[in-house]
Amino acid sequence: MNKKNHYRFPIALASIVAISGSLLAGCGGQKTDDQPTKNEQKAVTHDTTDSKKTTATTTVKEQKVDAGGYIEGQKLPKKAKYIQGILVASKQYPLPADFAPGENAEARAAFEELNAAALLDGYKFNAFSTYRSYDRQVGLYNAYVDRDGKEAADTYSARPGYSEHQTGLAFDIGEVGDEAAFADNKFGETEAGKWIAKNAHKYGFIMRYPEGKEDVTGYMHESWHFRYVGKKIATEIYNKKETLEEYLGITK
Repeated sequence: MNKKNHYRFPIALASIVAISGSLLAGCGGQKTDDQPTKNEQKAVTHDTTDSKKTTATTTVKEQKVDAGGYIEGQKLPKKAKYIQGILVASKQYPLPADFAPGENAEARAAFEELNAAALLDGYKFNAFSTYRSYDRQVGLYNAYVDRDGKEAADTYSARPGYSEHQTGLAFDIGEVGDEAAFADNKFGETEAGKWIAKNAHKYGFIMRYPEGKEDVTGYMHESWHFRYVGKKIATEIYNKKETLEEYLGITK
């Protein structure tokens, strides 16, 4: 997740992003350098070893957090966290450093379905950033800290192990032909951005960091960052105007 509404990409960095095979996953189905195994290509919105419906019993209020919203002293876990069968990656629920499923095949298929519907209305989208490995996130986060400082970086970029992109279920989406609006909230003001905000849930995606929910998600609004959770859950979240945290009952 790369914030440009308040902290804009330098042109050089944007150019690097545009050509980096480890970061991009274009409309043509371009893969990242970290590929999933056949077992990992299955849908991972449900944990096969711990898929029983659960509720969070510990809230953030019961734990001390630092200025960036992260639990102080928290170490990366050995297993990923699933709540109500949904894989969670947030400032409170990190992923193991070796969690490396690659881009999720079900999410990619859903994106292609979304794009086919968008074409009928005159829009074409590019999933310009999907899966990122832990090591890739290390490089990105450290670059943002060096550029903007840790306090600012924590508002728009996840620390390594905490990024939704590591799940393979997060898709940064922009309109083909309007690359200047990639990772920029002006995308949400375009007709294409409005279309996807209104229709993404029909294909299983939610806008992960909606405007006005910064205190809930821990990140600034990102009109381009979508998370695949499946059509049923995405529709419920959309209709309730909730975030994933609110839907799962893990708000602060």
